[in-house]
Amino acid sequence: MSAPAAPLLEADGLALRIGERCLCRPFSLSLGAGECLVLLGPNGAGKTTLLHTLAGLRAADEGAVRLLGSAYPEHGPRDAARLRALLPQIQPDPFPASALETALIGRHPHLGRWAWEGPEDTRIAHQALARVGMADFAGRDILSLSGGERQRVAIAALLAQQPRLYLLDEPLNHLDLHYQIRVLELFRALTGEGAGVVMVLHDIDLAARYADQVILLDGRGGVAAGSAGAVLDEDRLSDAYGHRLRRAELNGRILFIPE
Repeated sequence: MSAPAAPLLEADGLALRIGERCLCRPFSLSLGAGECLVLLGPNGAGKTTLLHTLAGLRAADEGAVRLLGSAYPEHGPRDAARLRALLPQIQPDPFPASALETALIGRHPHLGRWAWEGPEDTRIAHQALARVGMADFAGRDILSLSGGERQRVAIAALLAQQPRLYLLDEPLNHLDLHYQIRVLELFRALTGEGAGVVMVLHDIDLAARYADQVILLDGRGGVAAGSAGAVLDEDRLSDAYGHRLRRAELNGRILFIPE
């Protein structure tokens, strides 16, 4: 009988600090294929620092992070880039480039050291742009696009990377309501295809709607990690955000309403 597959992502006794400040006390959690994990917490609680640690860009201050059962150094940079992709909170786009050229950046982990993108890479990039509603913008200069359009191109670059694990820092930045839901539905579809998704969100109601698991940071070192149903408790959320919230249900959906 074959051994069970390793989780896509594991945090084992993970704790984070910045200088003398404790961002989160030790916690453990594993994310399997087909699951979505949402990071919640007030501004400055350490959500981006935690996401970067889970992406292997920052060493854990305590404990370990494993990608498919192995620490990031065991994978090496190129293999890790094929397995996981990170969407940063800010898209600098410092140089002129077309939307297609920007999406093609996602293909770099799959190319040899001196190789150029081929027809298959271009096809994948075009397909990625289409999935975020940017097919007609392939030839447009990225610097001529709106903030929301640039965000969607950045997401297309992640799709073109074709990782098994997506780590997204505020993926709804600059997006209007229509594209917020479209992007969340896109990543839910990707979990249905077997990918894992970790995302930082500010909207608790969207977390309740899309998350299988939640990590809640309270900004004082406290952390709650587990199933969305267990973590999204009105008393725990009220304490973390410093404002009283009430849990409600509407048409089968869970909502948290500020008093």
